[in-house]
Amino acid sequence: MKKTDYSEAEYRCIITIVNRGYADQVIDAARDAGARGGTILYARGTGIHETEKFMNIAITPEKEMILILVKKELAKTITQAILVTAGLKTKGRGISFILPVTDALGMVTPLEEGEHLPTDDEIDAMTAADEPVEE
Repeated sequence: MKKTDYSEAEYRCIITIVNRGYADQVIDAARDAGARGGTILYARGTGIHETEKFMNIAITPEKEMILILVKKELAKTITQAILVTAGLKTKGRGISFILPVTDALGMVTPLEEGEHLPTDDEIDAMTAADEPVEE
């Protein structure tokens, strides 16, 4: 079996899971550390410490999962900022982990001076090169 080296992957996905209501704190901390935004998903916990009882009825706490795609150079700094704001020792009781992303499509980066967004003709020319030729 061939082992894949993910260390060269250009992007990282930071996944953070917090108690419901703390996702905005995670996004704010990530933005302050250099992220451009993120995606919030709603989830529920199923761990052994997740179920609480209220009047003998099991209650499963609701969670928020935040996905943040960043350049690999920023991943550790952003994750550390998130853990200070919403880590396990806070009310958010968050956990974070980082996964390598080998391919990312549709990433928008700020334009450098002199750069421009591609025109429709330029996009057509780029995609035409990828289309199979009919025989």
